[in-house]
Amino acid sequence: MSDSELAVVSVDSFAAPILIERAGPSTRKKFFEFFTVPIRNANTRAAYYRAIQQFLAWAERAGYQDLEDIEPITVAAYIEMLQLRAAPPTVKQHMAAIRMLFSWLTEKGVLAMNPAREVKTERFSRTEGKTPAFVEGEVQKLLGAVETSTHTGLRDRALLGVLAYTFARIGAVVNLKVEDYYPSGKRFLLRFKEKGGKEKELPVHHKLEELLDEYLKVTGLGAEPGSPLFPAALGKTGKLSRRPLVRTDAADMLKRRLKQAGLPAHYSPHSFRATGITNFLENDGTLEAAQRIAGHADSRTTKLYDRRGQKVLLEDMERIRY
Repeated sequence: MSDSELAVVSVDSFAAPILIERAGPSTRKKFFEFFTVPIRNANTRAAYYRAIQQFLAWAERAGYQDLEDIEPITVAAYIEMLQLRAAPPTVKQHMAAIRMLFSWLTEKGVLAMNPAREVKTERFSRTEGKTPAFVEGEVQKLLGAVETSTHTGLRDRALLGVLAYTFARIGAVVNLKVEDYYPSGKRFLLRFKEKGGKEKELPVHHKLEELLDEYLKVTGLGAEPGSPLFPAALGKTGKLSRRPLVRTDAADMLKRRLKQAGLPAHYSPHSFRATGITNFLENDGTLEAAQRIAGHADSRTTKLYDRRGQKVLLEDMERIRY
């Protein structure tokens, strides 16, 4: 599901698990309301649906006939099983989804109690994220390898530039319209629509300004404020449609550009966040400013993207000489 689609999803978008169907139309309706009313983020909605579907399918295979049969020990047994197969963040996400669903169903009168309320998971914390960051020189190599003789080439370079110079999430970048790039005094700003319906305005780095200005001038998009800033391509013509690019297409584009530049394929759009935050802090930027640029509610999240510790560790390890 792309970020450009409507936030409210039809009940036909998801199949109801067997235990939900057995509970009747009223419970089925409340089950789907759970995914459309309290959960406003499309990515969270999809992740929670997968987690809940997996849990209820497991419960049905284990012999549970009705939702009311599920007890705290049932949820605990599932979490025990999951801890043997999945990473701690996945376990925490599944537990959060299950607990939230049963809380909703209890609140709506479907269940008498929330069987997941008191079930605990193993404590898990991380001081550094797992997203791979570009090493020195690779971002410029990537941007420099993009051919700019076509409209799609100019688009790709500009889009990658936005990721590199703003630390923005790919969902917010593909949702940009031309009018979201606008002048304010002597400089330009970019207006992002972030998670939770928040808007964020950032001054544009002068190098990114050059990439965007050339792109908008050559493609003619500068005269179309209501158009997507990064439209999808028209086949392999090198020209652009006026349909917005979706996140998965943008991620596929990055993979192609990485290959063309001779760079490792394990990088993702999120790698620009880790790289940009680390680069910003290395150049004497403050954690508070990095937090604002990245749009994080908590500075502890920003710290997860800081890869300076990895570099110090590598330098220290190289001191071992036999």
